Amino acid sequence: MVKQIFVNLPVKNLKRTTAFFSALGFKFDKEFTDKNATCMVIGKNMYAMLLVEKFFKGFLKKKGMVNAKKASEVITALQVGSRSEVDGLVKKAVKAGAKANKPYDYGGWMYGCSLQDLDGHIWEFFFMDVVKMRKEQKK
Repeated sequence: MVKQIFVNLPVKNLKRTTAFFSALGFKFDKEFTDKNATCMVIGKNMYAMLLVEKFFKGFLKKKGMVNAKKASEVITALQVGSRSEVDGLVKKAVKAGAKANKPYDYGGWMYGCSLQDLDGHIWEFFFMDVVKMRKEQKK
């Protein structure tokens, strides 16, 4: 089975991107960081490799790279512990330069908000109350 996940994303400016995610409270693994990339620790065995665009393109061979400000290929959704944590992360992200969408609320059991980071990648922070969800499903 899978032991870890590494989401690889291209970035224009590694220092600026690192500062952005640091402002949200994320940490970085220095062992996997150099001038071409940094390893952002999302959680236990969950990482985002933020790669300078030229370096990222080297892994694509003949396939093109999506401009995340014009098209999306993936939404990275991260579950957090509360609604207030969602709001706090989004507030920090906007202050650091992100563009946020309006939060959504699915009947109180799921609440979240998506945003675009500095390179246009979509991140979503959400809180889910599984007990409330199951009660809704039984209705």
